Amino acid sequence: MTALGSLKRWIPLVVLALAMVLARVMGWDQYLSFKTIGLNYESLQAFIAENFLAAIGLYMLIYIAVIALSLPGGLLMTLSGGLLFGWKIGAPATVVAATIGATIIFLIAKTSFGESLASKAGPWIGKLKDGFNENALSYLLFLRLVPAFPFVVVNLAPALLGVPLRTYVIGTFLGIIPGTTAFSVAGAGLGSVVASQNEVYRACLAKNPGGGETACPYTIDTSALVTPELLAAFVLLGIVALIPIALKRWSPSRA
Repeated sequence: MTALGSLKRWIPLVVLALAMVLARVMGWDQYLSFKTIGLNYESLQAFIAENFLAAIGLYMLIYIAVIALSLPGGLLMTLSGGLLFGWKIGAPATVVAATIGATIIFLIAKTSFGESLASKAGPWIGKLKDGFNENALSYLLFLRLVPAFPFVVVNLAPALLGVPLRTYVIGTFLGIIPGTTAFSVAGAGLGSVVASQNEVYRACLAKNPGGGETACPYTIDTSALVTPELLAAFVLLGIVALIPIALKRWSPSRA
């Protein structure tokens, strides 16, 4: 590969890195909070009612940017999608947007350093790569279904292991459907919670003018939505995804 070709290969990664730094420096990630969504809930609902297609398109673009730039707030965006659009629309839109965002990272990582890094690594990475690719879809489904693995790590690891684009997209799309649907349904039920918190927050500000966040914190506890039962269900789904691998290895031993 020529020097110019090698340089071009790194351009997408440099652009992505600069965009990540810009997003952090400008503080765009700070707008990804339930306080921002909650205090503008009525205005957002009015905008969606009048500009539905533009609103859903804007939501998906923001979600793609959040995932592609690895900004914190994926869960918040998923809950907000259910809250603002209802889970029947919010969940599919989120699945598509998250898949696109994850694929952007995958393609940039694979093009920039994935293949060259794998070729220069020791023989152990080759064995890991062969083992992973033999059952790539099952492994991807497991990694996507079980919430123990950071989303950004699961976006990058397949690129380093040479997973085909088609397999990656299918595994990502199918693997995030259960979790996305569950949290979109949870978000769709937060309307009354947001309305109640808005009343409490504004009443507190009226009593404590200038008190700010210290005197009047805006809190919606979303951690209660991630229950042990929900996590156990995801783990069980992940185990189901590994059954084809177990059967493939069990059959030769039986033979």
